[in-house]
Amino acid sequence: MTKTTLCEEEDCLIMYFDGRLDTLDADQVKKDMKVLFDSHDQNIVLDLTDLKYICSGGLRLFLKLLQGGRKNGCEITVTGLSPYIRKVFDETGFTRLFKLDE
Repeated sequence: MTKTTLCEEEDCLIMYFDGRLDTLDADQVKKDMKVLFDSHDQNIVLDLTDLKYICSGGLRLFLKLLQGGRKNGCEITVTGLSPYIRKVFDETGFTRLFKLDE
């Protein structure tokens, strides 16, 4: 199960992910991320420090967020990549797409 927590700091929205983002959780996480998808004037940070696993549906959510953010002029930063999540990002090319703050 994936737990998400949203915080707002100055001009930035930060979403923390905890647990396993698997196929069964992707729909709920998408709902949790709605405020991020609707953001037009705030930069976004995805903190994956406590994320243990991510499925292709989770990666697709991040990609859609990146595409929408670019269109809306938001900067999307990913932080807290564990070695496993970093490997997934490397293998899928996400390390080249996202701004990483390690």
